[in-house]
Amino acid sequence: MTNKFHCGRFVLDVTKPIVMGIVNLTDDSLSGDGLATDVAAAVRHALRLIDEGAAILDLGAESSRPGAITVSAEQEIQRLMPVIHALLDCGVPLSIDTTKTEVMRAMLDA
Repeated sequence: MTNKFHCGRFVLDVTKPIVMGIVNLTDDSLSGDGLATDVAAAVRHALRLIDEGAAILDLGAESSRPGAITVSAEQEIQRLMPVIHALLDCGVPLSIDTTKTEVMRAMLDA
């Protein structure tokens, strides 16, 4: 059994718990911290999570709250893209929370 998790260009030590920071790029977040329209605030939040110990960032741009209205792939991509570009060199892996293939393709291309 290996004690390393290979995550793209990153290797995480899994001999201890790893914290994943959540960045909600929605206006309808279950946790109430949706940052859909404020890229600078989303980036500040992400960097604060890293400073506080997050080893991975998970970015989502569509609410998974029960009863939430779905958004188009285009809208998800518009919410995610500027934040992804700002965080490309943040030092931790980025995870994208999406159910749409076209969103994931766009994020991988970024």
